[in-house]
Amino acid sequence: MRQLKGIKILLVDDEPTILQFIELGLQNEGFEVQTALDGITAITLIKQFQPHVVILDVMMPGMDGFEVCKMIKKINNAAVIMLTARDEVDDRVKGLNLGADDYMVKPFSFDELLARIYARIRNQFPNLFGEVVIGLFHIDDRRKEIRFEDRVLELSPTEYELLKFLVLNHGLVLSKKIILDKVWNYDFAGEENIVEVYIRSLRDKLRDKDHHIIRTLRGAGYLVDLP
Repeated sequence: MRQLKGIKILLVDDEPTILQFIELGLQNEGFEVQTALDGITAITLIKQFQPHVVILDVMMPGMDGFEVCKMIKKINNAAVIMLTARDEVDDRVKGLNLGADDYMVKPFSFDELLARIYARIRNQFPNLFGEVVIGLFHIDDRRKEIRFEDRVLELSPTEYELLKFLVLNHGLVLSKKIILDKVWNYDFAGEENIVEVYIRSLRDKLRDKDHHIIRTLRGAGYLVDLP
């Protein structure tokens, strides 16, 4: 629990029972938590509280979660996980296009929410954990170094960022577009095939000739399975 000291989470939902349920669970995990019942209060707390992660409901009276997400991304680098009762593809796409980092549909498992929170923190604030150990991977963001099976991988800066992104999001299918947006940044104007080139190089360095570690899901993207 000591490693979570100082990690701040803001919960935004107009349903007090849901707020209390999530708040108690996260406080028990060691997080520092604040709550807001509406979007206006959330924006004020963003500036004052400076959270690392925002758990944000979509359907709220007045300013909805989409508008709140848009404003958050203009004033803070917090990771945003959106919650909604509607499992609509258009809603998920809209939220992600506005800068949301993840999306969950109600009702949800607290354990799954917690896992997604950890993934976002490891991805966006790795220094809060120091060295991150995931399976046989050791990621040291301070040294920009990744060890696999106790050997340091010789990686270019882009290879490092790509492998870190894949490993931190292990178990999730990542499309080429998402990878380009998150690793090469949104202003990348090249071809998506550049991702294939770098994936091929990473597989060589991981000695993953059978693609057991970095899997290709045809038409969907890439998925890291931890050995």
